[in-house]
Amino acid sequence: MKVYVSGIGLISAIGRTIDENLISLREKKTGITKIEILKTIHSDKNVAGEIKLTNEELSKDLNTPEVNSYPRTTLLAIHAAKEAYKNAGLENDSNFRTGVIIGTTVGGMDRSEIYYKNPKENSDFIRTHHCGFITEKVAEYLNAFDMISTISTACSSGLNSMLLGARLIKNNMLDRVVVGGTDSLSRFTLNGFKTLMILDPEICAPFDKNRKGLNLGEGAGFLIIESERSLEKRGKDPICELSGYGNANDAFHQTASTEDGTGPYLSMEKALKVANLKPEDIDYINVHGTGTNNNDITEGIALKRLFKNNVPLFSSTKSFTGHTLGASGGIEAVFSVLSIKHDLIFPNINFSEPIEELGLIPVTEVLEGKGIRNVMTNSFGFGGNDSTLIFSKI
Repeated sequence: MKVYVSGIGLISAIGRTIDENLISLREKKTGITKIEILKTIHSDKNVAGEIKLTNEELSKDLNTPEVNSYPRTTLLAIHAAKEAYKNAGLENDSNFRTGVIIGTTVGGMDRSEIYYKNPKENSDFIRTHHCGFITEKVAEYLNAFDMISTISTACSSGLNSMLLGARLIKNNMLDRVVVGGTDSLSRFTLNGFKTLMILDPEICAPFDKNRKGLNLGEGAGFLIIESERSLEKRGKDPICELSGYGNANDAFHQTASTEDGTGPYLSMEKALKVANLKPEDIDYINVHGTGTNNNDITEGIALKRLFKNNVPLFSSTKSFTGHTLGASGGIEAVFSVLSIKHDLIFPNINFSEPIEELGLIPVTEVLEGKGIRNVMTNSFGFGGNDSTLIFSKI
């Protein structure tokens, strides 16, 4: 049984809609700027991919209740899921088994931080702390309750939600699934990554010899994936096929990948096998490409292990959006679908010199008309949880 993508939704630092994001990608316009919305003592020393909307503005736009009790992650998720539902032309229909699966790492941390400062006055906030609160509220908003599940596997969370959703459709357990990732900036994550000493104070430079680290970001990216039966019954043409997926865990270190790129290699290899494709069939790779020393070198090694001397065209889009943690897989999956839909390859901006040990040069300009048929996207998480998806033209 095949799995198809019928709708996409997105909000990130480079746009509040699919169209706005696409324009920014075409124009090489980064969303990494000085921190303004998040209240932190580090705002003058760090840049991030921040969405310039307050929680109140997001809530008003969505007409959600209890504005102060909705975490930012939830508001971003509802925003993207709503667009994906509309993009797919979906309506509530009890004849279809519809699930909601969401990946996240931050959960309701922005509300929990307020609760921590004053628990007596903000006692309601603690109920929003757990990651599952997000999925529950998205399911309520869309009135989709046949199955809800939440995944938190660090930075591979968004892709893993899609992987699970695809398997549920293939095993005839659901007809369609709302899948994606969401995460927001918070003091907890900003301070945590500062402690790891892997933040770049300027716009990050993935796969560049002189890379200094990553920029954090926030956002949400969602897909509607459906079975062929579901699409035929409602007379809907899909955008593309979710043809392959793979997940692996190298179990090497809490925050680092193995030096030989075993985890990334295995996840990409598995995705190719599920898609019944060969390495030479991949036209473009949206790499994980965080801009850290460890990630870029190990991902590059894994690419060369799998593709030998014929590494496909590739780029990291994190110098546009920042690293959005659990949302990154969702956002970059949407970018991958847009790549197929518009026959576009997006640039790896802020690149100047290749990493000497790799000699790999990413795409640095917008490329059009390449006849893209198969796009691979990677998300590699702390703890060695690595995932890969492949989207294919129909």
